[in-house]
Amino acid sequence: MAQLEHFTTPVDAVVSRMRALGAVLPEGDGVGVFNRVYLAVTEEVGRCLGAGGFTDPCAAATLGARFAERYLTAVDAVAAGRRAPACWRPLFQLRHHPGVRPLQFALAGINAHIGHDLALALVDTCRALDCEPLDLEDEFDRVGDLLVSLEERIREDLMPGPDLLQIADPLTHLLGSWSLERARDATWTAARALWALRHRADVAEEFAERLDAAVGFAGRMLLTPLTD
Repeated sequence: MAQLEHFTTPVDAVVSRMRALGAVLPEGDGVGVFNRVYLAVTEEVGRCLGAGGFTDPCAAATLGARFAERYLTAVDAVAAGRRAPACWRPLFQLRHHPGVRPLQFALAGINAHIGHDLALALVDTCRALDCEPLDLEDEFDRVGDLLVSLEERIREDLMPGPDLLQIADPLTHLLGSWSLERARDATWTAARALWALRHRADVAEEFAERLDAAVGFAGRMLLTPLTD
């Protein structure tokens, strides 16, 4: 039991930070919408760690914490007046737009975090644990499975009700074009490519920058305002 408590410490720390952030974000803030969704995911990771749901709890805890820290670093950058990574900029720029629905905010944040941050977090974890991406495939898949399992619930909880039927059709069409499972598959490929390029820092940096920009473009499309 002592070992499991040690393993969950990094995840507990980021959960505490997300809870504190959620307590100060105002109602309707798009970043707050994503924060609530991601907090639920991270808490579930913590529960799975405690219940022995991962083959390698230490690796899973490290990956989960490194993953969450990239989102929290983006939050800190914006709060300090610095530029967030390109993948996060649409969410921060449109976080108060009245024409963007909560479901769009949630999925745009997931897009940024899965499409960009998870690939870099996997590489960070490989460096920290001195292992290869394939050694972490089970942990990567398990975290991805938790996200996929929550996506349907997120869509159900945040889809507009009958009073907003006039925008439900375009919203369904817009968000139906994005798939978390496809994003996760692309992220695994990107992470392996970044790992293969680890000894070519210039090429790896260019690859990461292009990944960041591409994910940011997708996020901007997800946040298309549906009303003025």
